[in-house]
Amino acid sequence: MANIKKGDLVQVITGKKQDKGGDRGKQGKVLEVLTEQNRVIVEGVNFVTKHNRVGQSQRGTKTGGIETMEAPIHISNVQLVDPSTKKPTRVGHRVEEQTKDGVKRNVRVRYAKKSGKDL
Repeated sequence: MANIKKGDLVQVITGKKQDKGGDRGKQGKVLEVLTEQNRVIVEGVNFVTKHNRVGQSQRGTKTGGIETMEAPIHISNVQLVDPSTKKPTRVGHRVEEQTKDGVKRNVRVRYAKKSGKDL
């Protein structure tokens, strides 16, 4: 089971410092998780410029040019942020029993290890 999911708030923990033009220390929301490559796309982190071929749409407007977009970053370089302290934290899983419509189920729940609170 993955520790990081789409929509989580994460912080970059490796790379150059923020004041030197790097992304270390930046926080952002996970836009997409690429499980096959063990990478995540984080909002506002790891910007790259992409050159698209100039063309025309059906209505005659120009498309293409130079765009800036977020590139994937390795999942080991980001850490989940504890919502209560707003600091990066390790993640644990525990099994809890939930009752829904009279049926008991065992469900895995993520929690922040240092503070011990549910995410």
